[in-house]
Amino acid sequence: MVLFITGRCSRTCWYCPLSAQRKGRDDVYANEKKVQTPGEAISVARTMDALGTGVTGGEPLLVPGRVREFCMELKKEFGEEHHIHLYTGLAPGKDELGALCGLVDEIRMHPPQEEWHRIGESAFLHSATLAREMGFSAGFEVPALPGIEGLRDALSALDFLNINELEWGETNADAMRKRGMEPADDLHNAVSGCRDWAAPLLGHPKVHWCSSQFKDSHQLRKRLIRVARNTARPFDHVTDDGTIIYGVIRGGGSIPEILSRLDREMYEVRDGEIETLWWIVSEYSAEIGGEKCIIERYPDRGIIVEVTPVP
Repeated sequence: MVLFITGRCSRTCWYCPLSAQRKGRDDVYANEKKVQTPGEAISVARTMDALGTGVTGGEPLLVPGRVREFCMELKKEFGEEHHIHLYTGLAPGKDELGALCGLVDEIRMHPPQEEWHRIGESAFLHSATLAREMGFSAGFEVPALPGIEGLRDALSALDFLNINELEWGETNADAMRKRGMEPADDLHNAVSGCRDWAAPLLGHPKVHWCSSQFKDSHQLRKRLIRVARNTARPFDHVTDDGTIIYGVIRGGGSIPEILSRLDREMYEVRDGEIETLWWIVSEYSAEIGGEKCIIERYPDRGIIVEVTPVP
């Protein structure tokens, strides 16, 4: 599960891909769902049989009490084997790390680009070393940018270096253009040429490359499939991408005769609308009154991907 703990951040990295809907806002999301309490986050984790949680932001360590509260409840609910890793753009000291002991298993730090060329003198390297001494797994996670080869000097002191393919987004597009960057293609958010910047480090055993395509098509897809498997209704069609498809009838009045012949679990009345098998709405449209459409959306009442009217 991805636990977005706050959109607040004290840094202003020009390449930050965080959306305008989340950047700067002190909101909490569990995956794509806005939540208020640890209990609500736990409910989301259950729907996908989450084996672990990534705590991210914004800057999580701007709200350390909230981080502790949510992580404590996740560990209490799912046990010590529920792996929790935390992303931070800060270099936490002994007290900050001590407050996370037993709650967070792994620290992923993001030293700013301007410090990469002198990483041996950086507080981030000292913090990573301290975290490892205190029992955390610790390393750096950064986007692929010019100058990233400077992080080679830190590898001996880290458990890992994760390099993410630089992503083009709505909030960093202008900064990208000013630097002469452009998207690699029309299908993904990757920036053209960024893998070349990371190439000098990619052969090292501690270095891991995460492409934009992998995050979009693999990580998200797997999460959606896990959620769909646990939340889909009997009439929801689960696609190979983990979305669900169902039919909707609006303003038709009573239950159509074609639905009355089905088992009761094969349709649901919700907010005055009838939701049922998509192919029923399509094939028997002439027998069904009212306005009809087919909806594809993320599972567990997630975002709507597509609405197709049925004549």
